[in-house]
Amino acid sequence: MRQVLLDAAAMKRTLGRLAHEILEDNGGPQDLVVVGILRKGWPLAKRLAFLMAQVEDTPIPHGRLDITPFRDDRPAHAEDLSEIPFSINNRKVILVDEVIFTGRTIRAALDALRQYGRPASVQLAVLIDRGHRELPIKPDFCGRTLATQREDRIEVNLTDYAEEDGVLLIPAMVQPVRS
Repeated sequence: MRQVLLDAAAMKRTLGRLAHEILEDNGGPQDLVVVGILRKGWPLAKRLAFLMAQVEDTPIPHGRLDITPFRDDRPAHAEDLSEIPFSINNRKVILVDEVIFTGRTIRAALDALRQYGRPASVQLAVLIDRGHRELPIKPDFCGRTLATQREDRIEVNLTDYAEEDGVLLIPAMVQPVRS
């Protein structure tokens, strides 16, 4: 049975809290840039940058990062869909993804980010941390930490790709068997 972990209102509150935590931990918006990992980290990054801009009354630069060429578990595609229209040199990069699981996506993102310069720091913000890390990577900012089974699935729905925002836990026993 699918379990709703965050509905649209809870997701909005969680992103608001994350925006405030990021600003507080960094002493404000100075030198902050936000980079979302394609696919679902990008819409979250835009939302976080917008929320931080509202709090601070100053624009927060944001961009998207295509990590496909840097994955070691999927074939690369020909077109790089990254768009980072600002320098990250000596900036505090807030790297955003929707879920952290094994850490492999974040490792690829760090490799991809290097082609854009050398940031002063990289901080990781995720909506959901579901554990089961294979690499020593952990988020600096986390919306919700969950105890899951390795075979469970987390489904993050965003209005950019779905009818409404929400996060669902789909236990392994409910998932269809793939042949």
